[in-house]
Amino acid sequence: MNKPIEQHNNSSAPRSLDGLQERLTDYACGLEFESLPPETVHAAKVRVIDTLGALMGGFFGEACGVSRNMAARVPDPAGATVIGTRIRTSPDMAAFANATAARFVEMNDVYHWPGSRGGHPSDVVMPILAVAEYAQASGRDFLTAIVSGYEFYLRLSDAIQERGFDCSTFACIGTTAASAKLMGLSRDQMAHAISMAAVPNNILRQVRTGHLSMWKAVAAGQAGRAGVFSAMMAAEGMEGPHLPFEGSEGWCKHVSGPFALPVMGDKDTPFRIGDTLIKQRSSCATTISSILAAEKASAGTRDKLDAVKQVTVEVYDTAKKNMGTGEHHWNPQSRETADHSIPYVVAAALIDGTVTPRQFDDAHLRNPHLRTLLTKIEVVENAEFTEAYHRLPVVHFTRVTVEMIDGERIVGESGGAKGDLSNPKSDAEIEAKFAGMTEECLGTVRTGALLERLWKIDEMDNVAEIPPALLFA
Repeated sequence: MNKPIEQHNNSSAPRSLDGLQERLTDYACGLEFESLPPETVHAAKVRVIDTLGALMGGFFGEACGVSRNMAARVPDPAGATVIGTRIRTSPDMAAFANATAARFVEMNDVYHWPGSRGGHPSDVVMPILAVAEYAQASGRDFLTAIVSGYEFYLRLSDAIQERGFDCSTFACIGTTAASAKLMGLSRDQMAHAISMAAVPNNILRQVRTGHLSMWKAVAAGQAGRAGVFSAMMAAEGMEGPHLPFEGSEGWCKHVSGPFALPVMGDKDTPFRIGDTLIKQRSSCATTISSILAAEKASAGTRDKLDAVKQVTVEVYDTAKKNMGTGEHHWNPQSRETADHSIPYVVAAALIDGTVTPRQFDDAHLRNPHLRTLLTKIEVVENAEFTEAYHRLPVVHFTRVTVEMIDGERIVGESGGAKGDLSNPKSDAEIEAKFAGMTEECLGTVRTGALLERLWKIDEMDNVAEIPPALLFA
């Protein structure tokens, strides 16, 4: 059902609000901190801390430097901070630079639910922080916006079947709605902002297909920038396209296909933010179980890798299809391809005993011993592992079997109690991960003080205090 909305004097024809646009608008306008249960507030804090840590870990990536340079060319003293620096730029450019940095090192959270599109909902966090800083928002309003951005992303991910666009498109829409709420936009402006996000900003899946470039991380920045810019345009009075989702040439026809939006989180429906998975390794989510299994096998192989005859990696179907098929996974030419390659991460883990951001530097990418080991790795699907991956609770079973020339077989396994991406992470584990990403830049004392403050975001009168606390010493 299409409902008329307020007509401005410069409009030549009545405008209307389509049903999906109306639902998203009403949800974003209506969500308040008081409706969030304590576990949801805590989950939002965890993901803010986790994403800030990922940003610090990825700060020096090449794509991140390019993004910061571009943001520096748009100075705006009243705007938002490029985190880690003293640069203040327009909110949309801060969103671009910060979201790119948070995405670069592959440490931000991930979503997998049977039948869902998945993706990285934490792509909304840094753009929302940029707007919250710009709007001088309270900690409670900021956390509410984070929950809202996640709800948009995750409900759309649950509803839409596999298509040719990238999941960062969901982040654009979620960022827009959360930003518009933080900026105090009216319901009419919110609807226009969502329309301006949906119609022109649909990133193609090609960004994560075949040999990958630095734009894999930049997709998050582009989505965040577009979302914030949509809200900024609406705040200035810009009108979005009519019927953006359900119009004859709208989003549902050309981007998503027909779908039914699930009920979104409220006092009767649990919020989904707590269902995203916190990574324990710096790599694509569907490679992590292979890393964990290879790490166990490495204890028996690291001193005799020259005697390896063959390595067999048994995985679930999605991992085999997306990260263990195609010549590029055996011949990665970039960090971005390597951290999406099961053969590469298994080889790196067998050689070094683990996988961190350092395993994707140029020295590792060109290491002749690693390249030789890559040629001995085979990735196969295990039907039992596939079945476990497509049910609830999701389990990421993987087995790495190293066969030596003398016939010895060394096995490493992961999944469930043996170590799993799906396993809940304690606050202590969240803090340890954050410290591992930030202490080199901030030092132990500053990192500890920052963590203590971030656990109390809901007590902040103004979240603009967060970015200066992350300034590199």
